[in-house]
Amino acid sequence: LHIAILASILSFIIYWLIRDRYRVRNLNGKHVFITSCDTGLGNSLAKWLDKKGFCVIAACATEKGSQELQSCSSLSLKTVNLNLADSNSIARAVVFVSEQTAGKGLFGLVSNAEGTAPVGPTDWLRIEDFHSVLDVSLLGLIEITLKLLPLLKKAEGRVVNLINAKGLMAFVGGGYSLSKWGMEAFSDTLRIEMRHFGVKVSIVEHGFFKAEEVNSGIIEKYLFKLWNRLTPEIRDSYGEKYLVE
Repeated sequence: LHIAILASILSFIIYWLIRDRYRVRNLNGKHVFITSCDTGLGNSLAKWLDKKGFCVIAACATEKGSQELQSCSSLSLKTVNLNLADSNSIARAVVFVSEQTAGKGLFGLVSNAEGTAPVGPTDWLRIEDFHSVLDVSLLGLIEITLKLLPLLKKAEGRVVNLINAKGLMAFVGGGYSLSKWGMEAFSDTLRIEMRHFGVKVSIVEHGFFKAEEVNSGIIEKYLFKLWNRLTPEIRDSYGEKYLVE
């Protein structure tokens, strides 16, 4: 019994020693760029990393989001406007990150984008409905990652892609689940390729946070909008009862 207890204590000590080896030290001067920081998980992460001492560059979609984040953060936190569906906006954000890192390279890229609507039965949707989600939550994140790879390689940094695990359960039509599965595949491929350059690529699969809980009223609104634009043939094939249920 005593030997078992000693073995358990020794194993615990070894675990903590190994764990501490992976803890990031000397945080000053390490730049981390985070997307989608207006609200939710990106916003909370930007504030937390700022308090830890990282040089945070937070991408916000709105001026209001940028101002609110700056008002409760240190002076070292910088914000930049970013529309992930616009290649020109992505290019400007990359230039800003390059200027802020001043030749040091980028220590971390945290990609986070949530776009839930429109969702609904697949044959209620048009191709532009898929684009409205995929252009942001998949293609936009891929594009900005590609353009920041030189800075990440320079610093032997890391890419962390935040993926809502519920999006990996394909229970409804639309681009949401497609974007999550796509980011999983992109991350897995990139991880293998970047290992040669000392760049780590991680996926964090999370659930809904309180600040990001899906508003059922918004989903219902989109469903009625989709229903009202359907052709009579498709609407009749489902029937009014389908929408109510």
